[in-house]
Amino acid sequence: MAVTEAALPEILTGLGEAARNWAALNDFSGKASTFLVVPGEEGAAVLFGVEDSGLPHPLALGGLVAALPAGDYHLADGFPDPEQAALGFALSCYAFETYRKNGGKTRRLALEDEVDLDRLGVILDGVQLARDLINTPANDLGPGELSQAASTLFKKHGGTGRIVIGEDLLELNFPMVHAVGRASSRAPRLADFCWGAEDAPKVTLVGKGVIFDTGGLNLKPGSSMALMKKDMGGAANVLGLASMIMASNLPVRLRVIIPCVENAVSGDAFRPGDILPSRKGLTVEIGNTDAEGRLVLADALALADEESPELLIDMATLTGAARVALGPDLPPFYTDDEALADDIEVMAEATADPLWRLPLWQPYMKYLDSKIADINHINTSGAGFAGSITAALFLSRFVDNAESWVHFDIFGWTPMEKPGKPMGGEAQGIRCLFDLIAERYAAAQ
Repeated sequence: MAVTEAALPEILTGLGEAARNWAALNDFSGKASTFLVVPGEEGAAVLFGVEDSGLPHPLALGGLVAALPAGDYHLADGFPDPEQAALGFALSCYAFETYRKNGGKTRRLALEDEVDLDRLGVILDGVQLARDLINTPANDLGPGELSQAASTLFKKHGGTGRIVIGEDLLELNFPMVHAVGRASSRAPRLADFCWGAEDAPKVTLVGKGVIFDTGGLNLKPGSSMALMKKDMGGAANVLGLASMIMASNLPVRLRVIIPCVENAVSGDAFRPGDILPSRKGLTVEIGNTDAEGRLVLADALALADEESPELLIDMATLTGAARVALGPDLPPFYTDDEALADDIEVMAEATADPLWRLPLWQPYMKYLDSKIADINHINTSGAGFAGSITAALFLSRFVDNAESWVHFDIFGWTPMEKPGKPMGGEAQGIRCLFDLIAERYAAAQ
């Protein structure tokens, strides 16, 4: 039951004298974001403090979940935005239990007919898929397992595709995917799957699938390597989004391309100073082997761009610079399509799935100049400026034909528990993009 400080006395009167005494004993005033479980003869009531205008955050009900005892709950009449409240509750109930013997407590929320349970289930399934993949450690989720996850998802929905493995990457012209992944004992792969009518609008998703990033020969320190199982977060997120699109049978021709590699250290590892060919035909000077994600994405984007999709989206846990600029909860995105950028910003706010646009600032392209190759893949200016922007600019060199392209530099992880976001692997931007794609292409039918 949502309560305000002003309305609390009247609500307590309705609940009875015992409830008033219990609230007084616990010094509960109805202040926003505080709550109180009030025992009663027929079950407990949970009073949740909100601002006078409604919930302080659309997913705020999720902040209650960890503290609630196991049991069944329902929303009181008049609860603000029942669908978003239910989404926040369900997102916060997620737990990654694969490696634990004892499951957590079960809390269930009964919902009224006004909540679209089918749509809510599609969203939650997609978010769970992304979270589960990110949370799975690299010893159990290698390039093979990640590419197989894509195959399994598309086969479930009647899609088709291929997985290109090892030396076949060179034969089929994915030289940078091969170079980044060849040092690992687990062969690099590229997963490429399609679904939907061939004459439908083409929507292509590309996800960075680096299952673990040691930094390569530019080895990361241990503190920076600890969370590198999440470096395939871009791949996990595009698979979560693909799950939503296919389960909802949206009228698009969906394609998902995921380069699946491990950036390892061995005598066969690619080196700083190497010059790599690319699928696009550009030669790339390697400035730092710890900037491997943009290399595998470049080959994948070049492939995607060859069929001129109407909408090309890539997602990647790409730069620490994005985290320095915007923190872990607010991923930046980059696009030159003003209408698309406006739509993303509107939908991000509507879905409580925060995103922030940063510029593809063309004057910074000179930071990628190379004296011996067509381009360097990192900032060569000698200063650590604009790391996320220059990474996006590098990727932009591999996209020419897509009608609209947008790049998301996500974190893929929640470091501190928040409403709707348990600590651990996180889906970022895909609830926004699902609603955007659904609205854009349903209207085009």
